[in-house]
Amino acid sequence: MIGPDLLNRINATNLRGDVFGGLTAAVIALPMALAFGIAVGNASGVPEVGAAAGLWGAVIIGLVASLFGGTPTLISEPTGPMTVVFTSVVISFASTAESPQQALVMAFTVGVLAGVFQILFGLFRLGRYVTMMPYTVISGFMSGIGIILVLLQLAPFLGQDSKGGVMGTLSHLPALIQGTQPMEFLLALLTLFILWFTPSSLKKVCPPQLLALIVGTILSVTLFSGADLRTIPEFSAAFPKLIIPDFSGGQIRMMVVNAAVLGMLGCIDALLTSVVADSLTRTEHDSNKELIGQGMANVASGLFGGLPGAGATMGTVVNIQAGGRTALSGVVRALVLMLVVLVAAPLASQIPLAVLAGIALKVGIDIIDWEFLKRAHHLSMKAAVITYGVILLTVLVDLITAVGIGVFVANVLTIDRMSALQSKKVKTISTTDDDVELSSEEQSLLDRAAGKVLLFQLAGPMIFGVAKAIAREHNAIGNCQVVVFDLSEVSHLGVTAAIALENAVKEAMEVGRQVFMVGATGSTLNRLHKLRLLDRLPDKNITSDRLEALTIAVGSLKAD
Repeated sequence: MIGPDLLNRINATNLRGDVFGGLTAAVIALPMALAFGIAVGNASGVPEVGAAAGLWGAVIIGLVASLFGGTPTLISEPTGPMTVVFTSVVISFASTAESPQQALVMAFTVGVLAGVFQILFGLFRLGRYVTMMPYTVISGFMSGIGIILVLLQLAPFLGQDSKGGVMGTLSHLPALIQGTQPMEFLLALLTLFILWFTPSSLKKVCPPQLLALIVGTILSVTLFSGADLRTIPEFSAAFPKLIIPDFSGGQIRMMVVNAAVLGMLGCIDALLTSVVADSLTRTEHDSNKELIGQGMANVASGLFGGLPGAGATMGTVVNIQAGGRTALSGVVRALVLMLVVLVAAPLASQIPLAVLAGIALKVGIDIIDWEFLKRAHHLSMKAAVITYGVILLTVLVDLITAVGIGVFVANVLTIDRMSALQSKKVKTISTTDDDVELSSEEQSLLDRAAGKVLLFQLAGPMIFGVAKAIAREHNAIGNCQVVVFDLSEVSHLGVTAAIALENAVKEAMEVGRQVFMVGATGSTLNRLHKLRLLDRLPDKNITSDRLEALTIAVGSLKAD
């Protein structure tokens, strides 16, 4: 499928812009990768994940996705939503595995499987279907993930150890507040202040995330040097080792389900960011190729102990604004970040955890869809119920249940609305008084029939929700001798609607009425042939001309 365009349109036509874009994106990625890696380790109670997993995830995912993806300017790395889901995966295995190391291996195996799912989505050309989800569900899901990320950062934000996921944090909230460590809390607040109030002129020189990281670290080793602040645990600057996937934990079903959720979220995250990139660069990405590239990136990251990731909106926008236009910018970003990891890893142990908690908490706040949440109840009460319901399920139950129930309810409501609209296009016409367009000859024929000929008209897509309308209109048929089923304006005849039409035809014939079938073409005609419905009718009763059918029908009427 990829053919000769194996690589992601990499060229040197915009070398200066791509190098500068990659450098800028690397500066943005460093504090975010550190924050996400530490967030997973703290929230899951498995500190072995740590900063290295976030940093190497940013390097590996960024490099592979840039090389083999389908969006030249997309920057891929661990993101807030992917971090939240992966955290829940680590937590679920940490409680059942024999050791933290086994839990980690199983979690990284889920990351590899998630990448395999993404590759399959791309190979089967499902890219354009991935984001076909109601916005109410996407908004609720993302807002719920943002709230989870905020809740998971409360403990380190207040200078304490995490208390075991969302429910653990909520149940220990009074104790967390009472045990607040003033110096760490002050440092976390200062981080938020820098992230929110850095002047635009300074942002052009130094991203707020990096500025907060530098300022917080300098303060921790100078002004707060005697406060015994918690910092990033030391980690090796060496290249990561290969991790062999492990399916021996007896939880293959859970691993596959978690991988499917993680893979789908990564697809949605990446493709939505690709749309943003398209709008900024006025180009068009290849969705299916992008999914393959994202899948390959997550497989590689999982095999070497990196966090899973997806297209990152912030990094992508910064890359484009700094001049990046080809995938070379993503390659430069990954190589620069790798050099920083290998050279500056020892310095990372000076970075306070409170600063990283502030950065991650700000990401969680930004993920929440404030604009839609403020307007949802004004747009539609049903939309508001779905959105807030998905948020509650995401935060208090689990992500799979939230998305499943949200999509189901939203689709049922949509189908009900569409069915109600389409049902209005199912009409029985016996006189010219009805609100329907007929030629003067057709009107004259119906008047002559005096109600003994009924025109049963269907129009538009006949989805399964219209079946009741077909049955209802047919049951209301009074004393007539002939029924003319007009399908000339039917663009689609679903299976359920076709069965309802078949029942209407059979019941009409059983009580001795003549039946005519008019105007069926294309897929509608093919559906009727497969049902063998037309085999029940004489050839003269099957026509493409409504006037001809009405003429024959009126001519065949029996005198009273």
